[in-house]
Amino acid sequence: MSDLTSKHCIPCEGDVPPFTRPQAETYLPQVSGWELSPDARSISRKFKFKNFKAALVFVNQIGEIAEAEGHHPDISFGWGYVHIKLSTHAITGLSENDFILAAKINQIRN
Repeated sequence: MSDLTSKHCIPCEGDVPPFTRPQAETYLPQVSGWELSPDARSISRKFKFKNFKAALVFVNQIGEIAEAEGHHPDISFGWGYVHIKLSTHAITGLSENDFILAAKINQIRN
């Protein structure tokens, strides 16, 4: 597997099967801090910040990456935290795109 941060997300129209748990587990070590959901259909990570403004700046940075990649996470945030959940909605599960985006998010705040 090559470095995920050097890859780009490929549009998914639902024409590929979602990753199996073993497939997802092979990618997980490349995205430190991210957790695989019990059903293996998503990965998530919670980041902590010193205040609301710092969390908002991070969310905006994620937004820029997501737009550039054409792959968009579910994000919730508030004072001192950002929670990100990644899944490929078109296939109701995980694809390499989710791990690419997670790796790029880790680059800005790990």
